[in-house]
Amino acid sequence: MILIADSGSTKADWAWVAKDGESSFVHTKGYNPVVHPKELFDEEMKKLTRDLLPGLKPAEVHYYGAGCWDYKRKQVISDRISAAWPEAKVLVMHDLLGAARAACGHDPGIACILGTGSNTCSYDGDDVTDNVTNLGFMLGDEGSGSHLGKALLRAYFYRELDEELNDAFEQYAKIDKSVILDKVYESDVPNTYLASFTRFMGEHQSHPLIQKIVFTSFAEFLDRHVRKYRGHLGVPISFIGSIAFHFKPILLAAMHERDLKVGRFVHKPIEALADFHRGNL
Repeated sequence: MILIADSGSTKADWAWVAKDGESSFVHTKGYNPVVHPKELFDEEMKKLTRDLLPGLKPAEVHYYGAGCWDYKRKQVISDRISAAWPEAKVLVMHDLLGAARAACGHDPGIACILGTGSNTCSYDGDDVTDNVTNLGFMLGDEGSGSHLGKALLRAYFYRELDEELNDAFEQYAKIDKSVILDKVYESDVPNTYLASFTRFMGEHQSHPLIQKIVFTSFAEFLDRHVRKYRGHLGVPISFIGSIAFHFKPILLAAMHERDLKVGRFVHKPIEALADFHRGNL
């Protein structure tokens, strides 16, 4: 039996796949070692082993996680998984590889993550071959939930929303300037908080200003990242994550404007990853 995890900054999906191919799925809070304290992952591992998967003894654990881009951050996760399942072979990998495997399978392409954060990679059907640097939510994360949330908050505080949209946002948020700024600058998970405002944007995505904000963010993402890969016009561009899924029409418009080849849109990659690893059993 193998256990597979796909973890973003907001939520994590777990799948266990038995030798006979049977699979089951559970969910925990997400974890990103770049922005989250270690204690958060400890709490979710306790919930996982005690409540969600009691008695499970996986032979292998394949963990694809946001922020797992160097040995130090991978080790934080690996140590805790090994403590929970000492006999398991633990492989901690960047969520980019998981996105590529889920979206592209064994076919070449460009895989993109558009969730709380954003990232991209070029994929040869087996491994990641190139990655335009992701600078995180403070300096980058173009096209992501946190990027969209920041743009909406700027538009609100700079009085750029029309009266109808402004009233709708104030009714939705029900918080004042000081509360918002405290959560942005003092929260342990400011990127997740910023991304939470995309729910409002999704509910009002027919509004011209929301469409403009989202289109501009996606255009910047495609120009700064996707279009930097050699041969980007000749391979499909596939997407993983809730932002790409829920704002798909606007993203497609930005892609068509740039003559990019549309690949797959995968809302929840854990099922595709389960299929990928099931084929390797």
